Amino acid sequence: MHILALDTSMGACGAAVLRTDATSRRLFAREERMARGHAEALMPMVAEVMAESGLGFAELDLIAATLGPGSFTGVRIAIAAARGLALVTTAKSWGTDSLTVMAKAALGSGAIAPGAGPFAVAVDARASMLYFGLYRSDGAKLAGPLLIGADDAAALLPPDLTLVVGSAGPELAAAARASQREVEALLPDLEPSAVALAELGLNARETVPILHPLYLRPPDAKPQAAAALARR
Repeated sequence: MHILALDTSMGACGAAVLRTDATSRRLFAREERMARGHAEALMPMVAEVMAESGLGFAELDLIAATLGPGSFTGVRIAIAAARGLALVTTAKSWGTDSLTVMAKAALGSGAIAPGAGPFAVAVDARASMLYFGLYRSDGAKLAGPLLIGADDAAALLPPDLTLVVGSAGPELAAAARASQREVEALLPDLEPSAVALAELGLNARETVPILHPLYLRPPDAKPQAAAALARR
């Protein structure tokens, strides 16, 4: 199977090609941390990884994108690119939420020992809220993604959970300690990864005809109804 994976959902931009056959598995990736500029950076990355892989776009079997939550604009960039590429190829489309991709990346980093038990992913969502998900030690999702406060998230932690990853990990760990729980915060700089997304796509059981963004909160920008012109 040949997979192109795209991520622009949070503070990084990435494209990866996972090329597999009966005897080999090769990965080609470009990933860069950035606060903005995802739209300009993504397609050059796609061109580079496709050239390195030696594949033509018509040879892709699956095009994957992170669906959110994350930056309102950023989430749409990878999805729009994936939808456009799917239209001009015979590739299927697939996506999953950003926190599941982060959980996969955390496990791949080696920071979480095999069999360490369940862990949480917590990402700063601003306004005293966080994006929250619970995962088993094999990466299988237990809950989420949720938009939730740290205290409410701490109340959802399983009794045997001792680890949290992500930018809001320290905040969640502090909330857990206030409830007499000892939780260690790891990987505060963790971001979704196109490489992890590609690896998840390899085991995707179902594809989707059209990818749609996953928003857990309304956009910050709102129409100014008072300034609208009256219709004639």
